[in-house]
Amino acid sequence: RCGVGDKPLSLRKARAIKAMRRTLARVARTQPICASARRHASVEPWTLGRLNHVAIAVPDMAAASETWRAALNAKISDPQTLPEHGVTVRFVDAGNTHVELLEPLGEASPIAAFLKKNPSGGLHHLCHEVPDVAAAMADLKAKGVRLLSDEPRIGAHGVPVVFLHPKDTNGVLVELQESIPS
Repeated sequence: RCGVGDKPLSLRKARAIKAMRRTLARVARTQPICASARRHASVEPWTLGRLNHVAIAVPDMAAASETWRAALNAKISDPQTLPEHGVTVRFVDAGNTHVELLEPLGEASPIAAFLKKNPSGGLHHLCHEVPDVAAAMADLKAKGVRLLSDEPRIGAHGVPVVFLHPKDTNGVLVELQESIPS
């Protein structure tokens, strides 16, 4: 167990820190030393991986969960609160992927803004796995694709994520999530 001071970190946070350290070490090994060389360096290739989840914004998590559980006979995870993203999430097991139910934590949540435009909820984003979020971000920036943050954030699975601007992805909000180490 690793921790800060006397407080142990949760398993999710420990995995996230480990993933970020691996990413930083990989970047440090592959980046040229001087700024001039860095500007002319080619960006490492990356590949779009499997669909991790389809996210649906819901105005009422309890009602949505009951619909998926009772009507569709789905297995649903326990709720997970993510204050840094402004949401509570639950994952519906859909066999080869998941459906992520998103409920806003407050009015400042991006999901609250989405629900103002779509009061009954609806498709919010698609999430694909990538081997290295930092490499994908660098490549996408070089290609002129807008990202919704300058740095990756830690997502619900404890690994780095980034969102791509929907105007650059055919009107669909796309999340890239670093593949979960096995």
